[in-house]
Amino acid sequence: MSTHEDGSFTYRYPHPAVATDIAIFTLREGRLAVLLIERGEEPFQGDWALPGGFLRPDEDLISCARRELCEEAGVEAPLLRQFGVFSAPDRDPRDRVISVAYLALLSSDRLKPQAGSDAADARWFAVADLPALAFDHRQIVEAALAALRSVAEATDILLDLMPARFTLTRLQAAYEIVTSQVADKRNFRARVLESGLLQETEDMERGPHRPARIYRRV
Repeated sequence: MSTHEDGSFTYRYPHPAVATDIAIFTLREGRLAVLLIERGEEPFQGDWALPGGFLRPDEDLISCARRELCEEAGVEAPLLRQFGVFSAPDRDPRDRVISVAYLALLSSDRLKPQAGSDAADARWFAVADLPALAFDHRQIVEAALAALRSVAEATDILLDLMPARFTLTRLQAAYEIVTSQVADKRNFRARVLESGLLQETEDMERGPHRPARIYRRV
């Protein structure tokens, strides 16, 4: 460390750039999907990537993630969960960039992605059928999926995928799509109802089968 005449300091260690990347998941046509943006600038212009960008001097990481998500995809996520840090020296051809990654779940009926900022397009892709991704974003998506599946047992995170009112059948379907596991109907419902996360309404969903009780989040 060197001290200058004005009292400021210069460290001999390099200062890498810091960025955030955000993996937003939803359910579309019975499949788990992730939000991607088409890059409008180099590097990787024209390729698909997660929304994200560089940390500004006057903001913290979560503020950066929320800003970039809104600027690039026109999406606001009430709750972002940090799940990993990606710091391979060659992950970005522009500079040494350390990325802090966040994930969120959103109900698809509550948002319509819209490209903005330096993104040429924004759309949902089924996680089982992703295009080639820029940077190390496929690795980030895989890590986000692993993190999501590890916490899905707690059920509360899955409620972020639900509309304002839903049936237990719909919630169980979301659990099975996210975890790729078939849940025992009786055990799943007992666990969810005992969690205290749901409030029963007086309404029923009627269809070709037996009417189903409608619930909402507490």
